[in-house]
Amino acid sequence: MCMACETVKQTATEPGDLCDRFLEMINGASAALMVSVGHRTGLFATMVARGPATSAALAEAAGLQERYVREWLGAMTAAGFVECDESGTTFELGDGWGALLVGGNGTPTVGHLAQFIGMMGAVEDRVVECFREGGGVPYSAYPRFQEIMLEESRQTVVEALLEHIIPLVPGLALALKNGIAVLDVGCGRGAALHLLAKTFPESQFVGYDLSEEAVRFARDRAIGEGIGNLRFEVRDLTAFDEDAQEGQFDLALAFDAIHDQARPDRVLRGIRRSLRGRGLFLMQDIGVSSNVAENRDHPIGTLIYTISCMHCMTVSLAQGGMGLGAAWGEQQTKRFLADAGFRAVDRHTLPHDIQNYYYIARP
Repeated sequence: MCMACETVKQTATEPGDLCDRFLEMINGASAALMVSVGHRTGLFATMVARGPATSAALAEAAGLQERYVREWLGAMTAAGFVECDESGTTFELGDGWGALLVGGNGTPTVGHLAQFIGMMGAVEDRVVECFREGGGVPYSAYPRFQEIMLEESRQTVVEALLEHIIPLVPGLALALKNGIAVLDVGCGRGAALHLLAKTFPESQFVGYDLSEEAVRFARDRAIGEGIGNLRFEVRDLTAFDEDAQEGQFDLALAFDAIHDQARPDRVLRGIRRSLRGRGLFLMQDIGVSSNVAENRDHPIGTLIYTISCMHCMTVSLAQGGMGLGAAWGEQQTKRFLADAGFRAVDRHTLPHDIQNYYYIARP
C-alpha cells in the first residue's frame, strides 16, 4: 500500500476506499490515453484482423515500430483490454472489445472518445493559466478538434440522420425531397450536410463554421463528389443577430455547436431572424440539466464537464464570449430559445445517443 493510503487510514474517521478509488482513476486515465493511441495507430483494427499474435507480428502488420507496440500491449494487458499467454509474448483483444473499439456492420464504437483525453491534456498548461489570469484558450490551440469531432458526428448525427433525426419532425423528409433552403450553423467538416445534399438534390444547403480548415475540407469534399446544391462559408457568428439575412431559410440545423459560440444568444436570434415564417430549427446539444446536482448520476457527466472546462467554455471565453460551456443544460437552453423568439420548443432523446438532447424549435 502507498504512503498516501496509509495516511488516509490513519487520519480518516472512516477510511473507506478513497485511495483505491483514486488509483483506479489514475489507471483508467492512463488506459484512456493508450486507447487513443491504439485507435489512432490502427492497432485495435489490426488485432481484430490478425487474432493472437506477437508484438513483432502486430507491428509489422500495422506498419509500426515493435518496441512501441510492445509497451502499448503491456499497458492494454494491465488495463484488461488485451489478453496474453503465460509467456507474455502472444496477445489478443479480450472478449467484446473488438466490437466496441473497432465495430463493423454499423455497430457503434467508443474508441474515438479517448482522443479527447490527449487533446485536453495538450492545453492543460494554458487552461491552468486561465484559472489564474482569466480569459480563455483560443480555438486555434486545438489542431485536431475538427478531426475528432468528425468521428463523433458520424456516429451521433450522420449515421442516425435519415433514420432517426429527420423523422423527429413529421413531414420534414417530404419537404426536403420537394426542395427547401437549409442552413447548418457550426457545420464543422460538413459530414451531415454532405449526406443531406446527396439525399435531397432538390434542396439547397449552406454550412457556416468559424474554422477555415473545416470549411476548406468540406468544400473540397463537395467539389470532389460533384455535389452542386451545397456550399460552405467561413463565418464568425458573434454578431449573427445583426448579420443574418431575414427570411432566408426554411430549416436551420445545429449539431453540438451552439454552446461553443462566443454569444449563443446572438447566434440563436440570428437563426430565428434567418428563418421564414413557418421555418424550423432543429438543434442537437448536450443532454444535461442546468443544475449540477441533477447531473451527479449522468453516465458521462465527468467527461462532459471536463471537455467543457478544457475546450467548450474556454474557447468561448477566448473570444470574449459568455462561456456557457457544454453543460449549460436544458433549462437554460429553453430560456435562450425563448428569448431568441422561439415560442414552441420540444425536447427529444434518441436511443443511440446518451450524450445529447434534440430540440425542435418553432417561431
